[in-house]
Amino acid sequence: MSATLTERPAAAAPRGGAAPKRRTRVFALAEARWAAAATVAFLTALPLQLTGAPAWAWGPLYAIAYVTGGWEPGWAGLRALREKTLDVDLLMIVAAIGAASIGQVMDGALLIVIFATSGALEALATARTQDSVRGLLDLAPTTATRLLDDGGEETVATEDLVVGDTILIRPGERVGADGRVLDGASEIDQATITGEPLPAAKQQGDEVFAGTLNGTGALRVKVERDASDSVIARIVAMVEEASETKAPTQLFIERVEQRYSLGMVFATLAVFLVPLAFGAAVTGSLLRAMTFMIVASPCAVVLATMPPLLSAIANAGRHGVLVKSAVVMERLGQVDAVALDKTGTLTEGTPRITDLLPLTGSGLDEDELLALAGAAEHPSEHPLARAVVDAARRRGLDLPVAEGFASTPGIGVTATVSGAVIAVGAPARLLDGAADAPSAEAEATATAAAVAEELERDGRTAVLVQRDGVPVGVLGIADRLRPDAAATVTALAALTGAAPVLVTGDNPRAAARLAAEVGITDVRAGLLPQDKVAAVQEQERAGRKVLVIGDGVNDAPALAAAHTGIAMGRAGSDLALETADAVVVRDELATVPTVIALSRAARRLVVQNLVIASVFISGLVVWDLVATLPLPLGVLGHEGSTVIVGLNGLRLLRESAWKRAGATGPRPVQEPARARRSR
Repeated sequence: MSATLTERPAAAAPRGGAAPKRRTRVFALAEARWAAAATVAFLTALPLQLTGAPAWAWGPLYAIAYVTGGWEPGWAGLRALREKTLDVDLLMIVAAIGAASIGQVMDGALLIVIFATSGALEALATARTQDSVRGLLDLAPTTATRLLDDGGEETVATEDLVVGDTILIRPGERVGADGRVLDGASEIDQATITGEPLPAAKQQGDEVFAGTLNGTGALRVKVERDASDSVIARIVAMVEEASETKAPTQLFIERVEQRYSLGMVFATLAVFLVPLAFGAAVTGSLLRAMTFMIVASPCAVVLATMPPLLSAIANAGRHGVLVKSAVVMERLGQVDAVALDKTGTLTEGTPRITDLLPLTGSGLDEDELLALAGAAEHPSEHPLARAVVDAARRRGLDLPVAEGFASTPGIGVTATVSGAVIAVGAPARLLDGAADAPSAEAEATATAAAVAEELERDGRTAVLVQRDGVPVGVLGIADRLRPDAAATVTALAALTGAAPVLVTGDNPRAAARLAAEVGITDVRAGLLPQDKVAAVQEQERAGRKVLVIGDGVNDAPALAAAHTGIAMGRAGSDLALETADAVVVRDELATVPTVIALSRAARRLVVQNLVIASVFISGLVVWDLVATLPLPLGVLGHEGSTVIVGLNGLRLLRESAWKRAGATGPRPVQEPARARRSR
């Protein structure tokens, strides 16, 4: 290998490392600051009013809550009026002011605080998603080492690279551009792009992607795409496009807000003006109109919708599922199709030893084979090496001291263990040229090749162990299936009425093997991020509401494009966590069907509450119109209906609600033993 590949110059490109996090602080948002000011003013005024303090003590505080919390939605509502649109936000401000005008200052302030807080949370969620999308670009390094025609090199900004340039990727650096390997060998962690659980061996002619992390080798790469057209840049573009074009699901009250708002405004004006036309007193007409505005205000309707959904969110949160909004909780109950990622979702994302196969004539048993391999791999940082060493530790094996350790990218490691030279690595590379060996060795070589081929046919990664150049055993390594994966797949199929689809960037053999274990028949393997989006859009064009469950950067576009997206939280990428609508914080896949069932229970309670609220509102309105409804009684009836629907919605906070949701259909989730037996 030439000196250019092995010698590091003084001014080298910086190592890629982890991408720095861009995180908008809560109080960096104006909406959050105004909502906090309104909440503090309200919480300070309320105890003063309830303890009988004079009005001058708490009145100004309520006024501050009205101004700080209400000016922004009020201004937005006025702007909407200029576009001939009337929304509930403006109606709530008017109702709050109307309540204050007839002495119900506290009720109006509470409405203001609720709306201001809701707006702040929505702004924060939007900002955090934008942070994560922008931060994804930091995966690609800002500079790269470009090789010159005269044999020299220079450090340039990655956006200045053009198609045809040759760049040098040193060990531990992130790849600066999409391209193809001209020279060198290494292993690259490209999980951010393909979702593969193990580093991929790269050599001359292989494709590499910007933002992926190089291993221990050095590579010369010819640039094949501009920075703006790289796979990582296209992921960013797809996430942004999907987030902007996905029509937001609206809660029931939002879908009818225009008609309700206009109807209430005209009805209030009519209640005030019609009696005046027939000679009624202004004071009496104004009191009747204000009473009408209070009893007809949609507070009970708003609470009919929100408490069941928020209670379901809180209950899910206690059990390790973070649902980001009430809209998301509503959407979850609508899904009728599921697309699952493989690595890190159905599997744990960590390679484990699955097979220990000493060759006949080696004189080794399983423990002795594993001890030799573990001793040789112990100094290595490769994920496969860690899997071998971890397996040896779990068996309590004493690993001999290895000497003369050496690692060759794309091939494996060698070390002297107990006086013998032990080689551990890729069978195809270690066995290359071994056909000309003496007959005994040739027989062992043929046997090892056959065993390795069978393992790889079953979707496992085969690792060969040689002692003094003679094969002595083969190890099978695979990503371990989650214990609850098979039961979850069965539960999701029962809830949605359709079998889930597996969408993965991993190789078809590994995908097919895992799909067979969990009971999935529709397998889409070898997919890049845009292919996953296409698979989701294909189902949505067929009229399905698709739930996507994933964990990696490569899943983010599909999570954004889907009707609803859920990310696995423990090892999930920042972009996936921010793009997803919900996060399984504890990585308990079995909670997903339960949350879907809980969402459906919440939607049933919403319908119940809307019926209750409608009965109360219509009864009080009729009373106010055909007779004389005393203001205190109107306030009591209005607040009473609000309390009733609120308490009804809070039923989903109870532990029994989660248990009932878990027992509604997805019973296999409670039987992880079945999943273990299936393996």
